[in-house]
Amino acid sequence: MRILFTGASSFTGMWIVKQLAAQGHAITAIFQRPFADYSGIRGLRVKTLLPLCKPIFNCSFGTPDFLECIVKEGPWDLFCHHAADVTNYKSPNFAIGPAISNNVMGLKEVLEELLNQHCHKVILTGSVFEQHEGHGTMPLKAFSSYGLSKGITSEILQFYTEKLSMKLGKFVIPNPFGPYEEERFTTYLIKKWVQGENALVSHPEYIRDNIHVSLLAKAYVFFAEKLSDQAGFEKINPSGYAGSQGAFTDQFAKQMRQQLGLACQYELQTQMDFAEPKERVNFDSLAFIPWSEEQAWEDLASYYRSFYMKGNL
Repeated sequence: MRILFTGASSFTGMWIVKQLAAQGHAITAIFQRPFADYSGIRGLRVKTLLPLCKPIFNCSFGTPDFLECIVKEGPWDLFCHHAADVTNYKSPNFAIGPAISNNVMGLKEVLEELLNQHCHKVILTGSVFEQHEGHGTMPLKAFSSYGLSKGITSEILQFYTEKLSMKLGKFVIPNPFGPYEEERFTTYLIKKWVQGENALVSHPEYIRDNIHVSLLAKAYVFFAEKLSDQAGFEKINPSGYAGSQGAFTDQFAKQMRQQLGLACQYELQTQMDFAEPKERVNFDSLAFIPWSEEQAWEDLASYYRSFYMKGNL
């Protein structure tokens, strides 16, 4: 397939584009900033992708440059809208309105131009932390202002794709972890353990769904390849290790002890803060996808060995 992809510089975006390319698809990746502006971990991800896609830099979704790209680089078999406004996404002051506006800027014109370029299929990346997603504590509220913005973005995409008789597929991401991620839970753990320190797990009772990013990427490509041209809506909620954060910490620690020879000590603290819903997980099993769990753990340990134990980052 010839695929137009937004959000490739993100953690999950990089892995998805890599897997799409590995399975023979031709990807044109849209990057919002000039190449020189990408540094640190995001810069490494962009450099990793350069041989695997046709990059278009300094181009944002919905702008005249983006519409021109659709025309000049088309025709297309699939449009993957993986990008989203994540500015200060953890802040309680996250700007919902501007974020939604950026996510769907010029959406009707974008979809109409895609149709002109023979593209009838769109995949939108969603989050299990949106309203009405996943399984868990009822009601299924958005976890945050950012989650709310993602949910509303999804509803807007569904509205317009239905109006234009297009196919919309929604790929709902849980809690991915793996090489080239930002400072998240597993990164915190490994940094503590590399320094010989005890990691404190403050929210061990939350029931979450952690997934190897390599498996997530394979699930995305499976979904993309089976998505039909027939107008309508399809969705997949891929699940990994669904369980308590305390149990996942134990599993992660055991793997890293075996792979890296570190003590990997941790303390499950008494959880006092339940500001988020206690349980939220995905529900679609990926047991049918060919993938080596053992290799995924080995690859993750190799990454940590190179980038954290040798001090490269």
